[in-house]
Amino acid sequence: MKIKRHGISIGMERIDDDFFLYIKAVGQLTHEDYEYITPLLEYALEGVKKPKVQMLIDLRDFEGWGLHAIWDEFKLTLKHGNEFCRIAVLGDEGWQQLATKVGGWFVSGEVRYFEKQHEAMDWLSQAPEEVEKKGAEKELAFSTHS
Repeated sequence: MKIKRHGISIGMERIDDDFFLYIKAVGQLTHEDYEYITPLLEYALEGVKKPKVQMLIDLRDFEGWGLHAIWDEFKLTLKHGNEFCRIAVLGDEGWQQLATKVGGWFVSGEVRYFEKQHEAMDWLSQAPEEVEKKGAEKELAFSTHS
C-alpha cells in the first residue's frame, strides 16, 4: 500500500512588531484538507490587523489542488488577502511561479516567487522602507536606460 502525503504545516512567529507566518504545502490538497486548514489559518490570523503579516509559502513538495480545493483556496485568499504585507513563495516548478503571479492579483501586499529559501528570507527580513527604496531604484534604473 502506497501512502500519499498531503496537507500543510503552519508555523507562526512574532519578532518585535512583525508577525511571520510559514506554510509548507505537501502533495495535492483536497477539499477535505481545507476543512482542517481553514479554521487553523483563520485562528492564526484572528485579530492580526496591525502589523500586517509577512508570509513564506513553501511549495517545493506541493503537487497542486483538487478541483474543489482550488475554490477553497480562492475563497480563503479573498477573505484574508488584505492582511498581508509581503508573501514570499518558494518553489521549483514553472507552474508554481505562474500560480504566484495569479495569486498576487488577490492580495494587497507584495508577492514574489523565489527558488532559493535564503533569498526569500532575506527579502522578507528587509524593512518595508528598504524594499520600497530598492523597487524605486529599479524603476529609475529601468526608466533611464530604456
